[in-house]
Amino acid sequence: MSDEIDARIIGSAGVLRLDRPRAIHALNLGMVEAMSAALLEWREDPAITVVLIEHAGERGFCAGGDVAAVRRSVLEDGGAAGRAFFKAEYRLNHLLFTYPKPVAAFMDGITMGGGVGIAMPAKYRVATENTSFAMPEGAIGLFPDVGAGWYLSHLPGRIGPFLALTGARLDGAECLWAGLATHYVPSAVLRDAKARIIHDPASIAAILDEFSVTPPEPRLARNAEKIDQLFASDRLEDIFAALEADPSDWAAKELKTLRSKSPLTMKVALRQIAHARHLTDFAEEMRIEYRLASRIIMEPDFAEGVRAVLVDKDNAPRWNPAAPEGISDTKLDAIFAPLPPDQEWTPL
Repeated sequence: MSDEIDARIIGSAGVLRLDRPRAIHALNLGMVEAMSAALLEWREDPAITVVLIEHAGERGFCAGGDVAAVRRSVLEDGGAAGRAFFKAEYRLNHLLFTYPKPVAAFMDGITMGGGVGIAMPAKYRVATENTSFAMPEGAIGLFPDVGAGWYLSHLPGRIGPFLALTGARLDGAECLWAGLATHYVPSAVLRDAKARIIHDPASIAAILDEFSVTPPEPRLARNAEKIDQLFASDRLEDIFAALEADPSDWAAKELKTLRSKSPLTMKVALRQIAHARHLTDFAEEMRIEYRLASRIIMEPDFAEGVRAVLVDKDNAPRWNPAAPEGISDTKLDAIFAPLPPDQEWTPL
């Protein structure tokens, strides 16, 4: 078990509290394994009727996975430890997605990457005025994983590809509008809401409804028509062309954002989301994402992206290839291809 996960039973509620505040609760292998162990134990315990996922401190829910550790693995052991982390993390994501008891995740503050992976499978996803939700993996040469292909492919219009490519940060109101959150609750009353749920788990839906308020107007809704028009294609070159042809300041801003991301992982993300629209099994999504992760972390863009953003922090990654035209369909086919049978991802 990890001392960075506080797993406790209060009444008939299982409570998982992320407790790595200096890293904004970024998930490492020990934390992932501790959460899975607690969830498996509570799944079989008839006395546990609800699970709450929350965080200690004030900085945020979860900033993602510990990608700096994955990069070290790539440089030191050929990515073995990195692949072990992703396999365990995706098993946790799938365990939450298929969990037979209601789970509530409280996305108060930063909820990104791996944090999205443990929040989105929950039946109840509570946003607040502090929520900052994003899948920013393209900036570090990674792709939106932890089930994001599934979730983003089910969003309205072309919101999913837009979020995958730009890494745009959504506030709580935008999360509720898009369907990423189920409730919008002021942070000041979260403690009371949780206490009520723990006292009366059977009434969790009614309690969250009672504590919910009407959020501000979501900015994302105002841009939805532009997003549907300019991000309409599943071909990255078409999206670049559409943004370049649009004279608006908004299009110029988004084009500048895309030019800062890894072309390879943007192409991977577009294909991933297009494929996920046709899936009916979340486990298959996780199998595909594990294939992608196993290979993407060994591409030059991953080590370079993490270096630029998290190690040297110069925010000047040198992507290879540097432009979408440099990435062939043959290259993408190889990244998406099945792994050898003994290396494929399997659920717990």
